[in-house]
Amino acid sequence: MEAKQIKIETLLICLAAISCIEGARWFAGPMFQWDSMTALGVARLFETILILLVVMLWGNGLPSIGLASSQAFPGVKKGLIWSAGFGILAFSAFLVLFLFGIDPIALIRTPLPAKQSDILLFFAVGGIVAPIAEEVFFRGILYGFFRRWGVVVGLVLSTFIFVLIHPIHHRVPVTQVIGGIVFALAYEVEDSLTVPITIHALGNMAIFTLSL
Repeated sequence: MEAKQIKIETLLICLAAISCIEGARWFAGPMFQWDSMTALGVARLFETILILLVVMLWGNGLPSIGLASSQAFPGVKKGLIWSAGFGILAFSAFLVLFLFGIDPIALIRTPLPAKQSDILLFFAVGGIVAPIAEEVFFRGILYGFFRRWGVVVGLVLSTFIFVLIHPIHHRVPVTQVIGGIVFALAYEVEDSLTVPITIHALGNMAIFTLSL
């Protein structure tokens, strides 16, 4: 992908918008008596919409974050291929860990709600809404900005920040580190944001399903 796609003005406006929405989430949740997952889903949805508007109005347009209309469906197809390849590698790694007496599920297990209705909401927000919002910001905006200093700098910084914003539940953030690297590499190679979005969404769904 091309370097210097994202201007610093675009980055700062997006950060300001996200900060306002995250602040509002903590006030609106109790006010409207929303549970935390509903509030998170609404916040991520608005963040995605605002970032896309910022990119269109003050940035270089949606193609600058890999969302050109011509790339959308081909990106999903490529994302499925990447997901299949990554799934095979992950399964192989799981077998190796199991042979060494290590429970691989323990490394990726995610705490899930107790109620079935809450689990469905968890899958919808964590498996669809959040991956789209996170890829638009972390790969589309952050990686696109840091990429001006090279692929390695962009990958390391965007992945580091990606790991920091995720709760790690007192364990090594294996899934966040590997995910951040894979998502950034897929975006760099394919130059389409729908590729990492697809990998991220399917990866989360797989982790949640295994966690059941």
